[in-house]
Amino acid sequence: MNYDLSLLKQIIISAAQEELLPRFSNVQRSIKLDGSFVTAADLATQARILRELKECYPASSILGEEMTAEQQGELLVNSDSLWCLDPLDGTSNFAAGTPYFAISLALIERGVPTLGIVYDPNRDECFVGVCGQGAFLNDVPLKVRAVGLPLSKCTALIDFKRLPNSLSINLVSQPPYASQRSYGSVALDWCWMAASRFHVYLHGASNIWDYSAGLLLFSEAGGFSCTLDGEAIYSRSLEKRSSVAALDQVTLDTWYRWLAGHVD
Repeated sequence: MNYDLSLLKQIIISAAQEELLPRFSNVQRSIKLDGSFVTAADLATQARILRELKECYPASSILGEEMTAEQQGELLVNSDSLWCLDPLDGTSNFAAGTPYFAISLALIERGVPTLGIVYDPNRDECFVGVCGQGAFLNDVPLKVRAVGLPLSKCTALIDFKRLPNSLSINLVSQPPYASQRSYGSVALDWCWMAASRFHVYLHGASNIWDYSAGLLLFSEAGGFSCTLDGEAIYSRSLEKRSSVAALDQVTLDTWYRWLAGHVD
């Protein structure tokens, strides 16, 4: 698909600055059927971006997080060219007043992500990944740095809430790393890994609109990843996927072996 990257970035950046940030200090939230939060900012941002994408690319389909599962599943299966949008990744952070959230947009062509844009309006950081062409932060190329440390000296980015209980207990009681963080936005987690801000990553289960743009970015930056079952993370489905990642293959292998050995 032919697209204008500069235009796409401007669509995302303008929506974040004009729809998300003005509502950040005055959040009105509700709870969806799956128990997650949704705010007026999610809905307004999604409506705006969907409208603008449709105006610019009328032949393509658009999957948004705030659609029904039936709509999302049909789009994933039947669309050769599909925009996959999370209008506010990190809604619970946004609702709590924590400045760690982003807009995430991926282009999926014939079932494969080919473009990812993640914009963090609080830091004015625009991450972009283009399949086969690399990853960028504010137009500067991103390349992960080899860790060069044993796992015991690494800093880990981990979301505990969807991990197997036995693994969570073992990570807390006998952590194999030096330090651990959890911030609450899957899209930004992947981008911060792509920027080498952490050494290893773990998430128990995330949705395609959470990870598709960020995972492409991380891969294009040279990072390594798999699921807890050792499979490729990306799946053309609504199935939630676990994520294990590291900045280099050696560290990923060490990290994965430890995780595999500590799940009952």
